[in-house]
Amino acid sequence: YTIDLLISIRNHLDLTSPLHVAVFACLTTARMGELTTKTLLSFDPLSHIKPSDVHVEHDRQGNAVTNFHLPKSKSAPNGEDINWARQVGPSDPHAAFENHLEINSPPCNGPLFTYHNGKGHKALTKGKFLSVLASTLKVSGRPPMQGHGICISLTLKYLLRNIPFNIIKVKGRWASDTFLVYLCRHAQILAPYMQAQPSLHESFLRLTLPPVR
Repeated sequence: YTIDLLISIRNHLDLTSPLHVAVFACLTTARMGELTTKTLLSFDPLSHIKPSDVHVEHDRQGNAVTNFHLPKSKSAPNGEDINWARQVGPSDPHAAFENHLEINSPPCNGPLFTYHNGKGHKALTKGKFLSVLASTLKVSGRPPMQGHGICISLTLKYLLRNIPFNIIKVKGRWASDTFLVYLCRHAQILAPYMQAQPSLHESFLRLTLPPVR
């Protein structure tokens, strides 16, 4: 799932359709499994994320991050947070999420990713999400892809931006190093660290060492 693929999927969705709007907003979070329900009736407010669990936070420099608090997850039974920041371009998760809130108006204490269906709302199930995604990929002439590839692709994207492995591990909420097994483009990931005079190392030294007098 590259940025180009996300944009292609977006271009083949109907972003006036409540279902498609919910699917694309969920897709841009890169955490499908934690943000959908297994069935239409399996929503549990004590386990599943709700609109009331979403907040915008700022660091000391004023950088904004949208934080999603998961009451419970497979790897964190006591809850965990996932988050993203605004991006440039049509794959921006903030724009997709704002469109979802405007079109679908999910109830404050109901499923976060729900969509209008007639006079009521329907929870976005994992099956429905994957079904829409599969049909969209087929229409665009692309091969089918696995759902877990979304999170793996996000990890690869950040590594290719020279963000260190330990930071990526925190960002992806990886409990172990098993995510490394799924990665490709190893040469591109390691290239900045394998040079005779790595630019990343030089930049770090310039920031941390006192000037020569």
